[in-house]
Amino acid sequence: MVRIKPFKGIRPPQEFAAEVASRPYDVLNSAEAKAEATERSLLHIIKPEIDFDPIADEHSQEVYDKAVENFAAWRAKGWLQQDDVDHYYVYAQTMDGRTQYGLVMCCHFEDYLSGAIKKHELTRTDKEEDRMKHVRNQKANIEPVFFAYPDHADIDAIVADVISSEPEYSFVAEDGFGHAMWIVPVEYNEQITNTFATIPALYVADGHHRTAAAARVGEECKNNNPNHTGEEEYCYFLAVTFPESHLRIIDYNRVVRDLNGLSEEEFVA
Repeated sequence: MVRIKPFKGIRPPQEFAAEVASRPYDVLNSAEAKAEATERSLLHIIKPEIDFDPIADEHSQEVYDKAVENFAAWRAKGWLQQDDVDHYYVYAQTMDGRTQYGLVMCCHFEDYLSGAIKKHELTRTDKEEDRMKHVRNQKANIEPVFFAYPDHADIDAIVADVISSEPEYSFVAEDGFGHAMWIVPVEYNEQITNTFATIPALYVADGHHRTAAAARVGEECKNNNPNHTGEEEYCYFLAVTFPESHLRIIDYNRVVRDLNGLSEEEFVA
């Protein structure tokens, strides 16, 4: 079983959604991010080294501080606003004419430590530390991780009902990917939470380092809190969780430039 909960999302007004949205921090380098970032882009928060001239070391303290400064500024300017009540959200991605629908939720760090949130990659300590600093400094998860869950008819029915209405956001990004989001009515909160409590495991599809970092920050906060109950905000981190039947495994190929003296047969072996 896994523990999830709804939350008060911090998100852009409709008119700014397409501009605030950005690609993930780890799919473009700093120069690409600087060239791509518009005034309101989230890249200023997740890759704040781009706000320095020349571009700063992304692991320097001034860059982590700039991320906090920018996050506060985006909220002060109204480019990011927090909902008044806890919600789940439905997020849809469309690529090559195919759409997948996932639930945006908060997951519990202890489920990662216990193995109820299952991983398939080893993680690097230096990358974990980088994401930990962002979470610690922001006291927020700026980007979600990408999980999968076993199909469940009750969740399918809720999602189908939610997406029968007009989305809160709907736009096509410059890369041609479509994005849409719906706010799940609060009357579904308890049913979603209780249904996921019967689901044996979640699976990390993408975001192993962010998940590991969130778990380490949660454990760190737990150890520093003698009155820890397990329900504190620091126990939870942001995830978008898709049913397994919506997902497609895509090639992740590498180019081998040199066989290092091996024959092709030896290399494959």
